[in-house]
Amino acid sequence: MTGPKTNERPGTRATLRGYHMSASKARVVLNLIRGEDVTTAREILAGTTREAADVIGKVLASAIANAVSNDEMSADELYVSACYADEGVTMKRFTPRARGRAGKIRKRSCHITVIVSRLDDERLGVLRAARSAQAAASRTRRVASSRRRADQTASLNSRETRAAQAEAEAAEALALEAENTEIAPEVELEADQVVTDETVSAQETDVAESVATDETVSDDATEETDK
Repeated sequence: MTGPKTNERPGTRATLRGYHMSASKARVVLNLIRGEDVTTAREILAGTTREAADVIGKVLASAIANAVSNDEMSADELYVSACYADEGVTMKRFTPRARGRAGKIRKRSCHITVIVSRLDDERLGVLRAARSAQAAASRTRRVASSRRRADQTASLNSRETRAAQAEAEAAEALALEAENTEIAPEVELEADQVVTDETVSAQETDVAESVATDETVSDDATEETDK
């Protein structure tokens, strides 16, 4: 017994008719997303470099929008149940060749159809568990990354603090050295002043003794004169 016809398959569909591309090129990309959930299908199409990937991505988005707006389904519970490309109109053109002959040019087109349906409960549970595990792993990575950045910031701040303390200590040492340099000449000056004062007092003492000696001599001379 044959399967259901393409136009009788269950699900919500979107069709692009008459796109200027051969059906064989579109089928290469459609084979990649058949049976995948819509999130995975989008990721596959985003990472595919073929021209058909962009067009099929738009058809898939249209099918999802139809399922959400018309059939009231959740976009996270859908998967690509069927997708196919039929041959469209082929335009025949000719190009001149040697000896008066003509070469055929076939400009082909195709009709792209994407059908999405709701996942069964078993597969939906597996998908939700996988997404939860992926979200938990992503959160763990984010937490670890934030902690690592916090540790790096704290280490950098501690290094900056130590460097600032070292600079402050060096500045304080330079200030103390400058103060000691300024105080030393004053001490030397005071010492010189003390020595000078002692010298002056010694000279005054010598002068006083000399004056006293002169007075004694003059008194003796006066007494001899009186005799």
